[in-house]
Amino acid sequence: MEIAACRAQDIKVLERLMPSHSVDGHHAARFGRQEAGQSTYLLPWLDGRPVGHAEIRWTGCAAPEVRAAQPGCPETNGLFVWPASLRSQGVGTALLHTAERLARERGVGVMGLGVGDGNPRAAALYARLGYLPTVAYLDRWTHLDSDGVPHDRADPCTFRVKAL
Repeated sequence: MEIAACRAQDIKVLERLMPSHSVDGHHAARFGRQEAGQSTYLLPWLDGRPVGHAEIRWTGCAAPEVRAAQPGCPETNGLFVWPASLRSQGVGTALLHTAERLARERGVGVMGLGVGDGNPRAAALYARLGYLPTVAYLDRWTHLDSDGVPHDRADPCTFRVKAL
């Protein structure tokens, strides 16, 4: 498996294989933040196909509760492994290790991430990798339904932080 930063030509492949309906979390938006220097959009590749993604948001988590509790802490956001048969096979761990290495190379001493309260499997992975819970918050985001109508969501989450 190879993990690389997203390239412009990857966007169409990502949308075909892993379509996103989030207004600010879709692939083109993540790539745009990367191009603006705000993030690094990581893609794991296996046999010439992307098998997931994770965005390192160098500007930190958008939630005000997290920004107040963890100022200056970058966030690994949108970690996703696809297809489901590749989950628990080390892809997510490899993405997080790559994010941590990139942070250390930038001189950053911590990395954070959010996990939904209804996702105990991800929470267990993050705990196993040394991410400690720091603050509860609401992850607010907007998704588009099949008719293109936006719907606002607010999911209870916990922000976890790891000292690098």
